[in-house]
Amino acid sequence: MSEKTTILVIEDDKYISHFIDISLTKENYNVLVAQTADEGMFLFSSHRPDIVLLDLGLPDRDGTELLRELRAFSDVPVLIVSARGQEREKIAALDLGANDYITKPFHMGELMARIRVAQRSFQKNGAESGSTKFTCDWLTVDYEKRKVFVSENEIHLTPTEYKTLLLLIANKGKVLTHNYIIRQIWGYEGGDSKSVRVFMANLRRKLEKDTTHPRFILTEVGVGYRFSDE
Repeated sequence: MSEKTTILVIEDDKYISHFIDISLTKENYNVLVAQTADEGMFLFSSHRPDIVLLDLGLPDRDGTELLRELRAFSDVPVLIVSARGQEREKIAALDLGANDYITKPFHMGELMARIRVAQRSFQKNGAESGSTKFTCDWLTVDYEKRKVFVSENEIHLTPTEYKTLLLLIANKGKVLTHNYIIRQIWGYEGGDSKSVRVFMANLRRKLEKDTTHPRFILTEVGVGYRFSDE
């Protein structure tokens, strides 16, 4: 990479933060390490990192509070790295705007893969900000004409399906919870996740060649969906 990607690690466990620091530095990333939420916010404000790795169990305040604070003014990719592995805690962090959630203990290879997804995400978002078309394999979306093509054949999407597809594409690689999708598409909280699953199944039938092995809309079981970034 011509210009190093800067990653801010906010983690109070010195062994883990040191291990991540060494591993990422070997991969040619620029690494900043903070052991508290306040130190993390200071480093974020002064260095403007490209990606944040955030632990939830920080000594001065909960990591979710810091995540909420970051999301008030920044869309930087935030990957939660936490020992809290319960589904409700993952959903809560993703609902607050986290891009991904890695549960401790983890393999460094998995963390590196998640970081690369986040890295591609912000690089593509910058490159495609002025684009009028999105293309991935056999799927093409023409933003100007509001048309969708599968294998060069135009398909009909309802306004809600089209809006959902744009939401998924805009967040490529990021897990979107059922509640987040309901809030963004239908405009209210606490909807029925079963209705979202039925809706996504219908959208998949229009876009995918094989709905049992989807290429684009991937299911995160019990949590939500993400658009493939591969």
